[in-house]
Amino acid sequence: MTFLIDVLILPHQQLLDPQGKATLHGLKQLGLQAVTDVRVGKRIQLSVQSETAEEALSFATQAAQKLLANPITETFEIQLVS
Repeated sequence: MTFLIDVLILPHQQLLDPQGKATLHGLKQLGLQAVTDVRVGKRIQLSVQSETAEEALSFATQAAQKLLANPITETFEIQLVS
């Protein structure tokens, strides 16, 4: 069975995010004052062949830990799409 999994990667909350700050500034310039913070990251979508959703999620977690996310500067979240 094939499972579609999103890996959402963001910079650690304690680190500066210049791209996020620039985006926040742009939103404020457009009059969107309700936005108080922006963190810019990336989304990686994996199609995983596996017997169960749990196995697919485990595989995606290993992929994120070993390659997709830098644990020193980034956090990640795994979401099963379908």
